[in-house]
Amino acid sequence: MKFNDAIFGVLLMVLGGVVLTIIQGFPSIPGQKFGPDLFPGLIAGGLLVCGVVLCVQGLRQGQAWVQMGEWVRQPRRLLSLTILLGGISLYIEVSEQVGFLPLSVLTVSALMMSLQVRPSRAVLLAITLSLMIHTLFYQLLRVPLPWGWLMPVSW
Repeated sequence: MKFNDAIFGVLLMVLGGVVLTIIQGFPSIPGQKFGPDLFPGLIAGGLLVCGVVLCVQGLRQGQAWVQMGEWVRQPRRLLSLTILLGGISLYIEVSEQVGFLPLSVLTVSALMMSLQVRPSRAVLLAITLSLMIHTLFYQLLRVPLPWGWLMPVSW
């Protein structure tokens, strides 16, 4: 899928405008020529300039606003996309009750099977990857992922 550059140009300009609007409320620092709004303002200005350039290029090329790729016509690829988006939505909704590990194993297994990985290998890889990701977040990055159903056996 390919989007016309003008679409992203408009999005960048909107983002830059929002940042410029928000930083208007930042307090000034007495005795200094610049305050906490300087760097966000410079970044917002850059976003605006880049947005204008992208809009001009996108409109000059005269391409369609959205061009669908070949993968959109393949049911298996659409199934994989649906599983991915469904897994993310499911995680957002029930992760506190169910937990990261069960949801991760379920989503990764389903996604791998939709990509024609053998079920036994898909489940084994999903369990291994889920445990590795959980360990990375929980122990190394100190970001607690929800335990959910596994709270009684958490470490």
